[in-house]
Amino acid sequence: MIKDLYDYLAKPDKTIGEHVEDLIFRANILRKLGYIKDIHIYNLLIQACKGHDLGKANKEFLKRILNPKLHFDETKEISHNILSVYYLDKNEFDENTDDYLIVACCILFHHDYCNEPLVIKTRTSQINSLLIPEYNQKPSRRMLKNICNNYLKKQETIIVKGLLHRCDYSASGNYEIEYPNDFLEAGLAQMMNEWQKKKKDSCWNELQEFCIENREENIIALAPTGMGKTEAGLLWIGNHKGFFILPIRTAINAIYDRIKNQILKDEKLEERLGLLHSESLSYYGSHVGQEMDILDYRNKGQALSLPLNISTLDQLFDFVFKYKGYELKLATLAYSKIVIDEIQMYDAEMLAYLIYGLRRIHELGGKIAIVTATLPPFIKKLLRDKNIGNIEFKERDFTNDLKRHSVKVIDESICEDDIIQCYNQNIKEGKGNKILVVCNTIKKAQKMYDQIKEKNETLNSHVLHSRFDREDRKNLENEIKEFGKTYNERNEIDIQNGIWIATSIVEVSLDIDFDYLFTELTDLNGLFQRMGRCNRKGVKQLDGYNCFVYCDGSDIKQGQKGFLDSVFYEQSKKALKTVDGILEESQKTKLINDYFTYDDIRSSDYMRQFKDTFDWISELDIGDFEKDEIKMRNIFTKSIVPKIVYDQNKDEIVLLEERQTLISKKLKDSNIEQKERENLFRERIEIQERLRDFIVQIPYYEYHKYYKKVYQTYGTVNISKYEHIDIMNCQYDIKGFYPLNYENIGEDAMMF
Repeated sequence: MIKDLYDYLAKPDKTIGEHVEDLIFRANILRKLGYIKDIHIYNLLIQACKGHDLGKANKEFLKRILNPKLHFDETKEISHNILSVYYLDKNEFDENTDDYLIVACCILFHHDYCNEPLVIKTRTSQINSLLIPEYNQKPSRRMLKNICNNYLKKQETIIVKGLLHRCDYSASGNYEIEYPNDFLEAGLAQMMNEWQKKKKDSCWNELQEFCIENREENIIALAPTGMGKTEAGLLWIGNHKGFFILPIRTAINAIYDRIKNQILKDEKLEERLGLLHSESLSYYGSHVGQEMDILDYRNKGQALSLPLNISTLDQLFDFVFKYKGYELKLATLAYSKIVIDEIQMYDAEMLAYLIYGLRRIHELGGKIAIVTATLPPFIKKLLRDKNIGNIEFKERDFTNDLKRHSVKVIDESICEDDIIQCYNQNIKEGKGNKILVVCNTIKKAQKMYDQIKEKNETLNSHVLHSRFDREDRKNLENEIKEFGKTYNERNEIDIQNGIWIATSIVEVSLDIDFDYLFTELTDLNGLFQRMGRCNRKGVKQLDGYNCFVYCDGSDIKQGQKGFLDSVFYEQSKKALKTVDGILEESQKTKLINDYFTYDDIRSSDYMRQFKDTFDWISELDIGDFEKDEIKMRNIFTKSIVPKIVYDQNKDEIVLLEERQTLISKKLKDSNIEQKERENLFRERIEIQERLRDFIVQIPYYEYHKYYKKVYQTYGTVNISKYEHIDIMNCQYDIKGFYPLNYENIGEDAMMF
């Protein structure tokens, strides 16, 4: 009887039978929560749980598990996932060969220790020597070949294998497989009650009601800024497992804080709400209570155990690369509800990953909501096309006729004289005088700042872009948010004088409300995002133009120069020729719909890159990529610490590095108490995050040019044992990072 094998050890302190019980317990949690609706899938999962570790019943495994000094020796051992298949009894499947093969495939590939088909083909005698003869079901070579070659890509296999991974990892790691979402609808209702105490007629608007009514549908909801898209997405998720996906990390942090503070009231965060991006641990360190074990909290999120998650695309959709074990994420997303915000912000490559991933999720049963301000028709077509997204949506447009912007289009380069003239005129007239200038490149933003200061040194002006160190950028973002608030303490329109010069980083991540916008054109979507930072709430009086759009075309991609897609730019410029004066929200949607159809942009570089990426990702085979070699974003930046920043903070940096060395030594002591270990670990994270405050991300080509020109090195800032950041001699001041003028560097610092 196969169950006799359950008495063998699976782990030093647990038998195979006890471990199987742990897996089945977790499978039942998934069933109870409604995440496994199909009884057939559930039965297959139970069979996979029962059989997945039977191969551990062999003498070599037993020797190793009882002696920690022994390691896996492939000359003596065979991976237990292979041996387990030989113990799987086909008679347990009521003569349903297909079910047997699905479960056998899940068991065979539930670990990634070796090339399983090759081991089965070449090491038959060793396999037989390790099997207990009376339990060997002796699957035929043909059957084993069928398992290896034909079943990994079947939909049922993907789901069962992914769920088996979830159950196995949760049981082995002794953590909850899923926490229930039994709080979100009540939390949203409580938030509405609080709003009604302040304003009696508060209620969910038509967008939010649409999301409530269509919780079981895939939806597209178009709504302007300020209509409550975040609440709408949460209402659509309801009391179900959900993922909220956004392109910008600062926007993700803002939504996390909003849910944490306004809906959950900081209660049971570690069982309810997760933050998934590359800096989540540091964000937890500064935004959750000292009593919480932030490493454990972060790990729950990464294990996908939390019911509500706010995430960047790359944290979840790397499954599209089909690395071995990718089924875990896909199977989880397949029983979840996915909200995609600002889909139009993704570049062609990321959009291809996203739509391919959504297709796979939809095929396996996941639900999708796209909630956004604008959605070009070509993206809708890609989502619905049977050869691409193949997803049907229930769609509703909630765009209104709100008049927030009066637009002047200028076929010239952006000009500081126009900005200063507007600024001075507003001071004379006592009008709101918050002016936002958005340039397409950092270099132009810095130059614009210099030009404005040259004309009027006393003018209140600032610059914001991505090449500040983290501490300075955080301070600048806080300043611009305070300056760009709509209302003052008396709940009156806030009036101040000042100019902020920025780049595209203000398009999504910052909740700011300026009186005037001067911007270069990128494309229509980007322009409307920028316009959303001007008269954001639509409560400011429209007296003449408040948005000035400059269209000189200098950033259009030509050979190695420029970066704007020429087709997108020309279509945008063509659309803007119809604009002069008031531009209602509904007109913006019409312009997008009229000028960004699939046929309009079919010949663009963007669509070529999308199609190439989508075709490539579709044709990938399982295991073509290793998980640790996947990067969804092309990394063209280099982390550095400007020498001037290092010099100004040298004493603090040296003390932090020394303290971190001491903490690392203490953590090696096995005798320290758990609470002290947690405190030391948290302190080390805080030190590392403080050291990262001094880092600036710069283009790799600038770094490469610097080291070709400059001979001197200035050491490193040591963030951790494996992370060392170069100290770089460069310009760094109120304008952020910019390179040295290499022609003026002394000969002792030059390479000959």
